[in-house]
Parts: sequence; C-alpha cells; structure tokens
Amino acid sequence: MVNGVKKLTLRKVSIKILFSQLLPESMKNLKMVDLNGQYKKIKPEIDRALQQVIDSSAFIKGPQVKEFQENLASYLNVKHVIGCANGTDALQIALMALDLKENDEVITPDFSFIATAEVISLLKLKPVFVDVDPSTFTIHPDNVRKAITANTKAILPVHLFGLCADMKELLSIAEEHDLFVIEDNAQSLGATYNKGNISGKAGTIGNIGCTSFFPSKVLGCFGDGGALMTNDDLLAEKLSSIANHGAKIKYYNDEIGINSRLDTIQAAILNVKLKYLNQYIEARQKAADYYSTRLGKLNEIEIPVTPEYSNHIFHQYTIKYKGNRNALKEYLSESGIPTMIYYPVPIHAQKAFQTTGNFPVSEKLTETVLSLPIHTEMTIDQLSYVCNKIETFLNN
Repeated sequence: MVNGVKKLTLRKVSIKILFSQLLPESMKNLKMVDLNGQYKKIKPEIDRALQQVIDSSAFIKGPQVKEFQENLASYLNVKHVIGCANGTDALQIALMALDLKENDEVITPDFSFIATAEVISLLKLKPVFVDVDPSTFTIHPDNVRKAITANTKAILPVHLFGLCADMKELLSIAEEHDLFVIEDNAQSLGATYNKGNISGKAGTIGNIGCTSFFPSKVLGCFGDGGALMTNDDLLAEKLSSIANHGAKIKYYNDEIGINSRLDTIQAAILNVKLKYLNQYIEARQKAADYYSTRLGKLNEIEIPVTPEYSNHIFHQYTIKYKGNRNALKEYLSESGIPTMIYYPVPIHAQKAFQTTGNFPVSEKLTETVLSLPIHTEMTIDQLSYVCNKIETFLNN
C-alpha cells in the first residue's frame, strides 16, 4: 500500500512537471505577487537609493528614515509617522503607549492574521474576539457593541485585504464607552474611508494606526518594516520613546520600551516606492475589475464587495466559493495558478488561544475563501487564464 501511495504521488508530480512544460511562457511566471517584475521597472531609482545609504554608511537612523516618515505623513495627511521594525511591533508599541493594565480587554476580529491577538496576549491584556461582516470580512460594529464590558479599554479593528472597516460606527461606539481605537492597517495602506462626518486614509482615523511594509504589501520594502500613525502630539512622543528603549534622549530611559527601528535601507526603498503607490493601487484595482467582471457572472463564486464608505486597494483578491474550495485550489495549482487561503483557522480556534464563543461567519469563511493572484504586474493574458481555468473547473 505504501508503494502504491508513492507511485501515485510520483505520478501526480510527473503530471505537474509535464503540464508546466506545456504552459505558455507568460503563465510560467504567474505568481501571487511579482516583486521582481515590480523592482525591474524602478531598478535605477532603487539601486541609486541603496547605493546612497551604503556610501553614507548611516545604516541606523539615517536621514532617509526621517525623510520617509515625513513623506508618508504627507501622503496620508496625518501629523506623525513613526517608523519601526515591523507591523507586529507597531501593534505592540501602540498598545504599550495606552498604559493599559493586566487583563484589560481589547476587542478584535476573529477572522484575521494572528498578530493582532498575539500582541494583546503578550502584554497580558485579554483579547476579546468578535465575528466579522460576511461581505466585507471586517469587524462587525454590532458584534463589537455586544462584546463591551466594564473591562473593555480598546477596539482593534483590522482593515482586511485592502478594505477599511466601518470606522464611523466603531468611533461612535468608542466615544460612547470611552475606548481607544487602534487601527491595524497592515493590509490597506492607501485605502480611503468616507462616511458621514468621518473621512480620511485608513490608519489615520482612530487614536493610533499601525502598518507593515512586508514585501508583499501594496507598499512593501525588501525585508521587514513597519510604522505607526497618529494625529496626537503626546501619543506620537510616547510612541517614539517606546520604540527607542523608552528614551527621548539617548541613554536617558524614562520608561520600559523596546528596540524597534525602521532600517535606513528599507526607508530608502520605501521612499522610492511611495512615489508609485497610487499607480500600484490603480494597477491592482484594474486587475480586480477584470476578475470581478468575469467571475461575477458565476453563481458558485462570490466576488469581493466594496461598500460605499471605502474604496478597495486589493492587497488580496479574495473570493468565496460555495463548493469544495480545496478541490478548486488543487485544480488551479495543477494548472500552474498559485492561490492562498487567508485564513484557514479563525483565531479563537488556534491552538495558542482555543477560546469558546459563537463565530459562525469566521468559521464559514475559513472553509470558503480563496485568494487569487493579484499584483501590479499582472497582464490581461494572465487574468484571463485564471478566469478560464476557474470556469473550466466549474463546468466539469
């Protein structure tokens, strides 16, 4: 029986190799994110920026870091941007700056990357998970309201896949109960929110915004990087201090902080790429429009929703499939099309947490979502190929 399984596995591998050889050249390079293709378009600018850092040897806190912080603040129309080492650090620094006490509760969505809940727990706070909106995948304000207790001190929404959470409703709840709002904006930098009297770029609307420059993000560097955003002068000073070992002046430490810096090389790269951020967003939106036009006609597929209050920058293009999602994923893989499941397990069910509760939407999403390739370099031929293969699968 073992030999039979091995033969079957080898046969499947051989079929995949044969199929890959039959693929058109343009399809062989189909990726979830084409970072190399993006780099080649701006190679002279990137190389020049890197060389300037190397020549100066100011690898830590070089002038490019301050320059990028100012440029990003201008782009976002926010008073302060504080660079840090990564998006998870940004979340931790934000929570540390609010002087929360052990077992204070922070409400956060159950359907997300684990970093939000992780930092809450690391600081000995209590994550309170709530279900998300089935259409937008973002935290549902009604569920937030139901989860508030006397111990609730903050709401930590996630702007997921490139779409803003409903900030007007969340801010209303926060004001009513005197709560902080920290925005996890790792996936939606550049998205814009507008509802009623609340408007602005994602990450600039609550008390503190946090973002990541992980390479696959819409604005990504060539390693790890992150930043915090705020319009509060006192909070900005505290965030900067915490990220610098709790020191406002070198060697004079006023509080317990951490060591979290945005590397000068990464800042130099981000300074170049920031100039193209709107173009990157437009390219992703055009790719998403193509997908939605084709896939929106298929009864078995639910395409991403863009509510009136937010644009969508499509960090991910995530569909919901009513049939066997894993079978579709496997078929696309055999056809040379990479896909990802964001996310296969709701946070409450992760072994690290294993909390009880009622999360039907999050649990259903983990069984039905599938993210398709989307990036700045996708061609019409590639988009058409992905759609053709999905249609073929559904028609079989």
